[in-house]
Amino acid sequence: MMNTARSSLSPLLVHVIAIVVVIAVGAGIGTMIGPDDWFRSLNKPVFNPPAWVFAPVWTLLYVFIAIAFARTVLRDPRGAAMQVWIVQMLLNWSWTPLWFGLHMMWGAFAVIVALWLSIVTFIVLTRKSDPVSALLFVPYLAWVSFAAVLNGTIAAMNS
Repeated sequence: MMNTARSSLSPLLVHVIAIVVVIAVGAGIGTMIGPDDWFRSLNKPVFNPPAWVFAPVWTLLYVFIAIAFARTVLRDPRGAAMQVWIVQMLLNWSWTPLWFGLHMMWGAFAVIVALWLSIVTFIVLTRKSDPVSALLFVPYLAWVSFAAVLNGTIAAMNS
């Protein structure tokens, strides 16, 4: 059960604000620093998805990530799960500038590995206290696992 006594905002409003902020920041970063001529010139593996796949996938994942945030902040805003949630979000948002902005493929790979570890940690921390939040992170873990393989493969193919 969530403890809403810590927040003067209604749980619904916390969820709505979280979804809007997480999607807006993610979309803003993706729009400002997205695929460019450098990226289009890279050798890519056959399993590289078409460009149109990324926006809908990330939008849905950001909704799940935001809901997990809202549930976590309402339950325990200073707890370990909240701290790990913040770390994973900062890692998530830093990957795009490293990859597309600075063209640091291996630096981005290191970030995505750290992101993967933080997602697993969040799932482990919340699986008993908030299984819904843990489950919301499972598709995110699956996508980041795939993205890490893709990141590493593209980096290796172009080194």
